[in-house]
Amino acid sequence: MSGILEGKRILITGVLMESSIAFHAAKLAQEQGAEIILTAWPRPTLTERIAKKLPHPDKVKVLELDVSNDEHLARLEGQVREHLGDRLDGIVHSIGFAPQDALGGNFLNTPFESVATAMHVSAFSLKSLTMALLPLMSEGGSVVGLTFDAQFAWPQYDWMGPAKAALEATSRYMARDLGKQNIRCNLISAGPLGSMAAKSIPGFGELASVWDTRSPLEWDLADPEPAGRGIVALLSDWFPKTTGEIIHVDGGLHAIGA
Repeated sequence: MSGILEGKRILITGVLMESSIAFHAAKLAQEQGAEIILTAWPRPTLTERIAKKLPHPDKVKVLELDVSNDEHLARLEGQVREHLGDRLDGIVHSIGFAPQDALGGNFLNTPFESVATAMHVSAFSLKSLTMALLPLMSEGGSVVGLTFDAQFAWPQYDWMGPAKAALEATSRYMARDLGKQNIRCNLISAGPLGSMAAKSIPGFGELASVWDTRSPLEWDLADPEPAGRGIVALLSDWFPKTTGEIIHVDGGLHAIGA
């Protein structure tokens, strides 16, 4: 039986550790029949080491990509053509960053320069990455990003909250403008996980503890696979008319008031 991504070609960002949601998306994508290419910044060698743990490590190329660098974006299409050919079916945007002074309870004192960095890397890059690869998606495709529910103010999350809200709005506008090219753009809103990104948030444990009491389904901070499965499902043809959507993979906490 063939997988749900059989024959598809997918670019995946953000594979930093085995605990990364992006790693599990890459693993599942290969298991489901996709050809994949990875991008990494600032340490491509780290991603190359982690990629050796994928089901088919010999078939994976890692490209250096800083999504805030116009030169990197300008060369990306050619690099992907070289390794995957003239068609790309999907993009996984698993990129987020905020300087330390934009996190951990410093919201009211964060300078604009740090806010601008968070917005550029975490939100605007969804648009810039997609546009860099758009010539390869002439047959349509699926763009999937990762958010952390931006309808609430979370402890310690500070300016990453507005950055994720900007990401969610960006995804909706991209869905509007790319739909005519049969390109879908959706987000997975995952619950907290012990990833590299989480470890950079001061007081992350306080934020994550909310799931201990409010999540209808038991939540495991050490299990990124459910979010990875959500990404793969949205990359597949099983959601052919779903775009501009945010799919929650958070144990159901988003639906519970208290």
